[in-house]
Amino acid sequence: MNRRDAIFQLSGSTLFLTNFISGAFAQESKKKAATKPATQGLPANVEWHNVEEFGLEGREWADLPRLRYYDRFPAEVEKKVPAAVWGLSRDSAGMMARFASDSPSIAVRYSLRSERLAMPHMPATGVSGADLYSLDPTDNRWKWVYCAQPATKNVETMLVAGIEKKNREFQLYLPLYNGVEKLEIGTLKGSGFTGHKPRPKPIVFYGTSITHGASASRPGMVHPAILGRRLDRPVLNLGFSGNGRMDVGVGEMLGRLDAAAYVIDCLPNMGAALVTERTAPLVRQLRAARPDTPIILVEDRRNTNSWIIKTRDDYHTANHKALKQAFDELTAAGVKHLYYVGGDALLGDDTEGTVDASHPTDLGFFRQAGVMEPVIRKALGL
Repeated sequence: MNRRDAIFQLSGSTLFLTNFISGAFAQESKKKAATKPATQGLPANVEWHNVEEFGLEGREWADLPRLRYYDRFPAEVEKKVPAAVWGLSRDSAGMMARFASDSPSIAVRYSLRSERLAMPHMPATGVSGADLYSLDPTDNRWKWVYCAQPATKNVETMLVAGIEKKNREFQLYLPLYNGVEKLEIGTLKGSGFTGHKPRPKPIVFYGTSITHGASASRPGMVHPAILGRRLDRPVLNLGFSGNGRMDVGVGEMLGRLDAAAYVIDCLPNMGAALVTERTAPLVRQLRAARPDTPIILVEDRRNTNSWIIKTRDDYHTANHKALKQAFDELTAAGVKHLYYVGGDALLGDDTEGTVDASHPTDLGFFRQAGVMEPVIRKALGL
């Protein structure tokens, strides 16, 4: 069994991926990769812009050495966190390039770290796609444009063509469950292009496979990305599939950030005993480093089939109780700027918000963002 299958076979998850299914899917992916072209409809007059020249949001600690530019953690973290967390941190989840251009066409060219472009429960557009949004000046809202549909590790494709030639703002989200070796944005020669530097003070999301992005259809549909657009704030996605467990090493790195807020959403990977053991120490660790930065504790969602499986429902209830008790004790002890998000409504009440009872579909992520948004707004004073 490979690493990505193992991290989804979590305690409390209803996703059980077998070697047979994974092997069959991998074989099918390889067949498709061999028959589909990597380049789709590119004109000869494309000019390429390397995003490393202006930077990415969702890529913090920029002054520290990295093994690869698109890793979420700097190199020193390898010795501070569990091996699984380090390995998953090399996915580009949450990273986003911001730029402006008047080009009538926008293309993308990038190389992926892994040949596994998709998973049985998550399409290649979410695992390995590059997802483009643009700001609509008529209502000042970020709206979707197109997402790359990778068929090989090396992707070179037109995202949009035929748009009116006037200056527009764009956001390009990087793959959720794959790493990136190099990324370039293409515009037509003679067009203007301005790469925007990352904005300061991100909202930091620390969590599990759900925060990481399973099982969004596109990188722009995971809830940190949705909330980043709604709040017009930079976000940092520190979701580690199967391994969001309030680790001390991750807490140390969080404390070194000048963040707008910390959203701690680790319960789907923790039982009640571990929640009791680790919640207060993590909050106090962050508070010691950042006395005034809001900390938002999030209960785990209930599995969408827990209504019919009492043991699962009891598991979530115990988790919620443990987190709420820790929150109440911290508040009573005088810890300030501490906020709480209940888990019962995160995915809605109709059981339709997940792909496997655990991991959200786009609908589930949309609902989850809606539950978190008012609490984050309050924490930020918006």
